[in-house]
Amino acid sequence: MQSLTEIYDQRCAWGDLTADPAQEAVLPELERIRAALAEPVRKGWFRKAPEPPKGLYLWGGVGRGKSMLMDLFVGSLTVPARRVHFHAFMQEIHEAMHKARADGIEDTIKPVAAAVAAELRLLAFDEMQITDITDAMIVGRLFQLLFEAGVVVVTTSNRVPDDLYKDGLNRQLFLPFIDLLKDKLVVWELVSPTDYRQDRLAGNPTYFTPITPANRTAIEAVWRDFAGGGGKPLTLKVKGREVVIPAFRNGIARATFYDLCGKMLGAADYLALAEAVHVLVLEDIPTLSRNNFNEAKRFVTLIDALYEAKVRLICSAAAQPEMLYLEGEGVFEFERTASRLREMQSADWGS
Repeated sequence: MQSLTEIYDQRCAWGDLTADPAQEAVLPELERIRAALAEPVRKGWFRKAPEPPKGLYLWGGVGRGKSMLMDLFVGSLTVPARRVHFHAFMQEIHEAMHKARADGIEDTIKPVAAAVAAELRLLAFDEMQITDITDAMIVGRLFQLLFEAGVVVVTTSNRVPDDLYKDGLNRQLFLPFIDLLKDKLVVWELVSPTDYRQDRLAGNPTYFTPITPANRTAIEAVWRDFAGGGGKPLTLKVKGREVVIPAFRNGIARATFYDLCGKMLGAADYLALAEAVHVLVLEDIPTLSRNNFNEAKRFVTLIDALYEAKVRLICSAAAQPEMLYLEGEGVFEFERTASRLREMQSADWGS
């Protein structure tokens, strides 16, 4: 069986990847986990099951290759494993706990954790970040039970563990979870000077107009290149409501104008979206006027949220930014939005 370093070198030789010392340095850590998991678990009357290996908390800036390394690692495993976005996983946990509660179970975390552990040896999370107090209050016990059951965790994040749930409500109750992560996972910062997402966009269009079959094909190619697959829906829970993003993979979301602006969404929804994604592929932005004034207002709010969070925007639109909103109430206010759309097209946006 090839080692991860050998697989990585081969991909570089093929031209699929560019050799990066920062990425190469973390491969032995992932190999350590893979090798330990590959060891057969022998149990018996006089044989204690071996301690599971420490997992890995891989953090660093956007576009440094964390998701690519996770792809490489998970694709090489021979044990039951699951790769999932952390936000989506926590939503599943809440739903399972709700069902257990409806079935009359008082301690709902215990059976839910047991069900996860019964199916998996490894959980691979994309983008561990915690902003919701309901998540913050249960992750400590949930992960303690998973670790006790022998589940190994490998996760990526944009922030160091100590910054998780930073400034969150009742954060002191969350701090033991940070200590647990540091105990059960090796914390590794991926320090690469290169933002590969930015490099892939350099010199390439990010704003496609008008909306034609050729531009639809072009934006589909961008999505495939960035996401590396078809993606799955991502459901964001905001103040008790659900906001569904039709496609999401590797921190990249894809939606139409109608998905995000044609529905009754507001600033909180767009802020949650901006927190969850690094790149948004937004399709079919129409011309705006008094006839779709509410949609236009939502679009302005969406762009503000993306802009402030430095989310990279790739979009298709009926016209250039300055020509999207030419008549009706709100034209003057839209000038700032048009300016931001222009700025967000620059090669160094979000860096």
